[in-house]
Amino acid sequence: MALGKLTIARAYQAVQQALEEAILSGELAPGQPLPTETELAEKFGVTRHTVREGMRALEQSGLVKRDAGRRLHVTRPKHDALASQSSRALMMQQVSFREIWEVAMQLELLAMDLLEGRIDDTLVEALEANAAAMGEALERGESISALDVEFHALIAQATGNRVLLMSREPVSLLFYPSLDRLFTHPRTRDRSPWRILEAHREIVAALRARDLATARLWMERHMADFRRGYEHAGLPLDAPVAP
Repeated sequence: MALGKLTIARAYQAVQQALEEAILSGELAPGQPLPTETELAEKFGVTRHTVREGMRALEQSGLVKRDAGRRLHVTRPKHDALASQSSRALMMQQVSFREIWEVAMQLELLAMDLLEGRIDDTLVEALEANAAAMGEALERGESISALDVEFHALIAQATGNRVLLMSREPVSLLFYPSLDRLFTHPRTRDRSPWRILEAHREIVAALRARDLATARLWMERHMADFRRGYEHAGLPLDAPVAP
């Protein structure tokens, strides 16, 4: 039997792991302060320096933060903070536009499926206001990238599914900058923004009629059209995405 060297965690890493487990299990709830360094040193049977190193590593993970009194307390990491970390990891892997688009397509269709029974006037009115603002921006010759991001985010938020929200954020951070490439490319800048607005209007009309099947069909067409625009512009599908 082949035996390799054992990897033994350092003491501060054991402290970090123990605190993480307490947070994730709910033993330490959001908003609750962590025990003092002295209390933790006595509890774990280590030095205060070891505890301090473990708490510093825990703070970097985003599970705790310091209040005005410099006391660490448990916090829920926000979607954007987690998404930023995940996006950086994806970029380090040099993922391609094709890979991002494939996942984005499925996430947007999943969002439509999860809207079943959750379509209300509040959502429809918010989407209509977004589409109206998009039309006005195009008439003024302004970018609609931020409005497009908002449109899809409104739909995702309406599902009430936090797993979907946290899954799509890092993908969105890498996917939507590609809009600007289409909006500035000579082959697509005049038509692509208007095609996006057209698809959004059709999706909103279907949702107002509570016709989720048609709304989903238009979302699929919308996402497929985005890729076709990318291909029409001659942009490389398999090149690493831009930050």
